Amino acid sequence: QVQLVESGGGLVQAGGSLRLSCAASGRTFSRSAMGWFRQAPGKEREFVASINWSGSATNYADSVKGRFTISRDNAKNTVYLQMNSLKPEDTAVYYCAGKPRTLSYYEPNYDYWGQGTQVTVSS
Repeated sequence: QVQLVESGGGLVQAGGSLRLSCAASGRTFSRSAMGWFRQAPGKEREFVASINWSGSATNYADSVKGRFTISRDNAKNTVYLQMNSLKPEDTAVYYCAGKPRTLSYYEPNYDYWGQGTQVTVSS
């Protein structure tokens, strides 16, 4: 069983940057693909970015492509989401999630989830 704990959320002005971290416990992290999802108030949770088990492949939602970067450090059991050029529409609770090996944008494919961290972007 893998447990995930997100951190790094907060309040930032539009145009600013934040880096989210997701620390994982458990021995399967290095064999897991990881993803970031977000849920804005009144909206369904949506895919943001994912990375495969080795870090050699990533994919992104069109809305964040070129602004966000997902990365991982398997030695630290941690996955990151660097968010630049933030916009008010990026305001949401951000969740990290894990699944075996291959990356995916499809939420039901993910087996375990963190509790989420709030990101608020003011205009």
